[in-house]
Amino acid sequence: MSEIAVIGGGAWGTGLAIVLGRKGTHRVRLWAHEADVCESITQKRVNERFLPGRLIPESVTATNDLATALTGVQIIVSVMPSQHCRGLFEQMRPLMQTNTLIVSATKGLEEGSLQRMTEVILQVLTREDGAAPAVGALSGPSFAQEVARGDPTAITVASQDPFLLRTVQHEFSDPSFRVYTNSDVIGVELGGALKNIVAIAAGICDGLGLGHNSVAALITRGLAEMTRLVVACGGRAETMAGLAGLGDLVLTCTGGLSRNRSVGVELGRGRKLPDIVAAMHGMVAEGIFTTTAAVGLARARGVEMPITEQMHAILHQGRSPREAIHELMTRSGKSEGSGL
Repeated sequence: MSEIAVIGGGAWGTGLAIVLGRKGTHRVRLWAHEADVCESITQKRVNERFLPGRLIPESVTATNDLATALTGVQIIVSVMPSQHCRGLFEQMRPLMQTNTLIVSATKGLEEGSLQRMTEVILQVLTREDGAAPAVGALSGPSFAQEVARGDPTAITVASQDPFLLRTVQHEFSDPSFRVYTNSDVIGVELGGALKNIVAIAAGICDGLGLGHNSVAALITRGLAEMTRLVVACGGRAETMAGLAGLGDLVLTCTGGLSRNRSVGVELGRGRKLPDIVAAMHGMVAEGIFTTTAAVGLARARGVEMPITEQMHAILHQGRSPREAIHELMTRSGKSEGSGL
């Protein structure tokens, strides 16, 4: 039996714990910060707060004690909100075994450092002698509710470590959860983070009452600017045509279960961001944080990202959604093949 720890008891962490637990060959420990989540799973086998209605296998145990979660595990799946990643791994570092494989399933960037999650994890865990754990990133089109229900899902795991890729593909795959491998960690992680920004924009289109033309244009041009930044950061353009790029982008921009898209819908209808966040009852829309980091990263790399810039202006500078859309549409003319 494999011992696996899932750190983060939100919807996606719980969904992954269900996938791993239903195989029958794993013992899964799900760490949640919230005591009521652990109590709900222990007593009712359901995460009523973040993933109601989805039965959690008996092979999954819930705890809010990190030492209990991490003792003796071979794989750690990191699914905490991006802004808690550094602090949690600093707490976890003395509790971890040196040969543990780490898989980050968080789709975001750290605001202050502009780092991807695997960069944050390696910065925290790399020892003075240079020794570092094997780290990978898991991403792709995957709503937690549908994954937990057993709907056919395909995702990708990216790492520079061949053993991690083989192990995760074998341990995570089942007849309804297909795992592909990829060596482009930069592309896979940035794709998973940046698509949340475009999803907020897609939601704004809906909230403003705009039609399918607008959303199709947004997805296409959003993918173009995502690809520009990925390439500028050392990732591969072709990764953006795959599961962690186009696949996740289409899902998040069009699916009703997308939290980021839902935030955009409410912004388009005229609601203020603090009120929208308060109504989410602890759920996280990573795009809100990622937008600031993405703007900083794009400026540092000299990459033009007009959609991201306008989303940042709406979220953090008080620009009206209609004004932002107007500015995007009245930019100076471009050639589609110019990269801009």
